[in-house]
Amino acid sequence: MKMLTRFAVVALMASMLSGCFLTKIVTTPMRIVGAGGSVLGAGLSIIPVAGNTADEALEGVDGAIDQAADTIDDVPI
Repeated sequence: MKMLTRFAVVALMASMLSGCFLTKIVTTPMRIVGAGGSVLGAGLSIIPVAGNTADEALEGVDGAIDQAADTIDDVPI
C-alpha cells in the first residue's frame, strides 16, 4: 500500500510540472555533453594540424547537439 501511495504522489507531482520543465530535464544533460566536447576540442587544438581539425569537428557536434536540444525544448507538452 505504501508503494502505491508513493507512486500516486510522484505521478501527481509529475502531472503538475510544466512541459518546459520536463524538456529542460531531458536537454540539460545533452547540452553538458556538447559543452564538454567543445572543451575537449579546445584542449586538443594545441596539437598542430590534427588538433584544429578535431576542434572544428567537436564544435560541429556541439552545434548539432544544441540544435537537437532546442528542437526538443520547442515540443509543446
